[in-house]
Amino acid sequence: MPTAARRVRLPRLVTTVVGSLASGLAIAASMPPWGWWPLALFGLVGVDRLLAGRSGGSRLGRGTLVGAGWLFPATFWMLDFSLPGYFAAGIVFSVVVGLGAFITPPGRSRRLALPAALALVEYMRWSVPFGGVPLATLPMSQVASPLGAVARLGGGVLMTLCLVAAAMAVSALLARAWRAGFVALGAVAAVVLVTALVPRSNDGRQIAAALVQGGGPQNTRAVSSDAQAVFDRHLTASAAIRRPVDLILWPENVVTLQVPLAGSAEGDALSALARRYRATVVAGVVENIGASRFANYSAVWRPDGSPAGRYEKVQRVPFGEYVPLRPLVDALSGGVASRLVPRDAVAGNQPAVVDSDVGRLGVVISWEVFFERRARDAIGHGGEILLNPTNGSSYWLTIVQSQQIAASRLQALETDRWVLQAAPTGFSAVVDPDGKVLQRSGVSERTVLEQTVRLRQGLSPAVRWGPAPWLILAAVLLCVGWLVQRRRDGRRQAAEATEGAHPVRVHMADAPSGP
Repeated sequence: MPTAARRVRLPRLVTTVVGSLASGLAIAASMPPWGWWPLALFGLVGVDRLLAGRSGGSRLGRGTLVGAGWLFPATFWMLDFSLPGYFAAGIVFSVVVGLGAFITPPGRSRRLALPAALALVEYMRWSVPFGGVPLATLPMSQVASPLGAVARLGGGVLMTLCLVAAAMAVSALLARAWRAGFVALGAVAAVVLVTALVPRSNDGRQIAAALVQGGGPQNTRAVSSDAQAVFDRHLTASAAIRRPVDLILWPENVVTLQVPLAGSAEGDALSALARRYRATVVAGVVENIGASRFANYSAVWRPDGSPAGRYEKVQRVPFGEYVPLRPLVDALSGGVASRLVPRDAVAGNQPAVVDSDVGRLGVVISWEVFFERRARDAIGHGGEILLNPTNGSSYWLTIVQSQQIAASRLQALETDRWVLQAAPTGFSAVVDPDGKVLQRSGVSERTVLEQTVRLRQGLSPAVRWGPAPWLILAAVLLCVGWLVQRRRDGRRQAAEATEGAHPVRVHMADAPSGP
């Protein structure tokens, strides 16, 4: 390559890389724990400009760099668990974003297709592999924005469509493409208006709830923790409950058993707690089953101290609660996977509800709150409130915990229910059906959050319909975008062919004179 050409291409390459990463970083900064939600619009406007007129390979590369700028910072907590795992996951997630850019047409119709493409690839990331990894999602970035309520109408897929469409409107208006910009803006405004007109769930019985957080050190692992000390901290914290309550919620994993719950000392203590306060008690239990398996469930006691059933976690954490393809992974990792996760959690298969004296309780345990399908399962089976007993004590920093609060807010909006989140070392939170955090604990503190809440009945459109209508809409928009692109390409090629078939004639009077 000639030196002059190198000098021209190198600055262009640097500009492309910096621009792509900057767009991704803007999206990352809109995520919890930073939460500057308007920056998502700026980042997505940058994505629109990066894809304009580019080849498929260029769109894939630029989109992947955007994904790297977005997802590496927003999943930085993974570094504490596994350096190779952090980079492997970041690369895979970034390529998924690149795939969304690749399937977007490069012409002006990209502003129609890009919202659809990103909605489809985001949903894919939330679903596969191993059930999906719905962390650092675009809907999380908008839970506090005017688009947050859209979750009630169409969940995360419709929120993604609206967010990217709003960014495309901004990009079009900045480019003085007035019609395209105002049409996109009008479409988003129409969705927000329809959401405001959707009937809400009906308020039912009012109950007093207490969320118990035992406190203790953050960034600890179960293998190095004193299970009895964790249990005792929560039992001690429960003594601080100040008033008559109807429901007491303990976090996930704070009761660890080598024997069945019935007749255990821990079970007897929780039964006594229920009798003392004449309240329904829900507590997270880990029960070992032999040497290679364990059960993770939320157990319920009635106010008279008798057991009232349990919900066993369905959506397990891959490489946290079980190792997928364990023999293969062990062979590739030299046995590291089995040393870190020696036993597999048994997956539950029942609806995410338990009946109690206060009503039918929807339960999503820890990781499950990130999955819209688990919350829909709970409320679709009659859950009148959504409980999220969780355990964030093993995580470094507060990125995951902050994103989990955002996920609880999204589920509150989507299901139109109160959400109660209890964690052993934080964050515990009370979220109302409008997605507002009324109370939130600090990290490592011992506290009890007490709140009067209401049970609610009725299904929001997002729970009733699920994501299917919006995924279909996204697929249609993507196809229409490509049809418009092909049609314009065909017209341009026809025009070029016509010009080639009829060369311009030069009159003698216009011809250049000789020397």
